[in-house]
Amino acid sequence: MSIKQLSVIDLKMKLDHKTSIFLLDVREPHEFNYAKIAGSVLIPLNQIPQRISELNKDQEIVVICHHGMRSQQAASYLEQAGFKDIANLKGGIDAWSCECDRSVARY
Repeated sequence: MSIKQLSVIDLKMKLDHKTSIFLLDVREPHEFNYAKIAGSVLIPLNQIPQRISELNKDQEIVVICHHGMRSQQAASYLEQAGFKDIANLKGGIDAWSCECDRSVARY
């Protein structure tokens, strides 16, 4: 199966409509502290295997990183672990900053 790619515009619409989604940020803590989407939860990519029990298999999860590469890896891992409703945020936090929320710092 291929991972669903969610645009930042589509994510913004979901958040504006208060859709119940879990925003999983897989960047490193220093990146997360510098720039993040409100409400997102940090679990760095290398910690996903140990912390997978913190995630709900029945919830829609959108995986976020800087440009969409690490989040794609995490999304694939979660899908292989049996998660059904996973999406990769296309363009990552950088695209979010450019297209949705300019108050989010770029790096």
